[in-house]
Amino acid sequence: YKRQVSTQSTGCNFGREIVEHHYRACLHAGVKIAGSNAEVMPGQWEFQVGPCEGIQMGDDLWMARYLLLRVAELYNVVISFHPKPISGDWNGAGCHTNYSTKLMRDSNQGFEEIVKAIEKLEKSHQEHITVYGKENEKRLTGRHETAPITQFSWGVAHRGASIRVPRQTEKDGRGYFEDRRPASNADPYLVTAKIVKTTLLD
Repeated sequence: YKRQVSTQSTGCNFGREIVEHHYRACLHAGVKIAGSNAEVMPGQWEFQVGPCEGIQMGDDLWMARYLLLRVAELYNVVISFHPKPISGDWNGAGCHTNYSTKLMRDSNQGFEEIVKAIEKLEKSHQEHITVYGKENEKRLTGRHETAPITQFSWGVAHRGASIRVPRQTEKDGRGYFEDRRPASNADPYLVTAKIVKTTLLD
């Protein structure tokens, strides 16, 4: 999952000390934080949580958000999880969600399983959008590495698609896919539940 905080702009970055403090706090708390990096908009960062199994995704991401808010207080900084906190010609903030099942990762039909799951996601696109975060339409415009909120698309190594399949996954014939639609303020429990229901239970 991704979450924004503060960013890089023309050789400068703002908030790095907050991001590094947050990273250490997550490690100390046992949150499965996996990385962080500066993003496109001035004052925007992202961090990644995972890999997690099932409900742990929601547990760890909510705790990571809480720790970020508490750390930011120490620096007199206010955090926004809005998908487009400042309008302008730059990327919004998403909660890109990497997803796989055992069959997708380990079987000889892994890529076929991924395609089947994506086809199911396409049929329930609008249903997913309803739980993928508030005011996400301000971010999913078809610009700035997003697909339009009203249209579903997927592709290999396509950062402007609803679903991106990594190049390595295509090459290996197995792996995972990335749902790029969830907003940075999305509830990870709802996102995880919706993807699992659509791909495994429907």
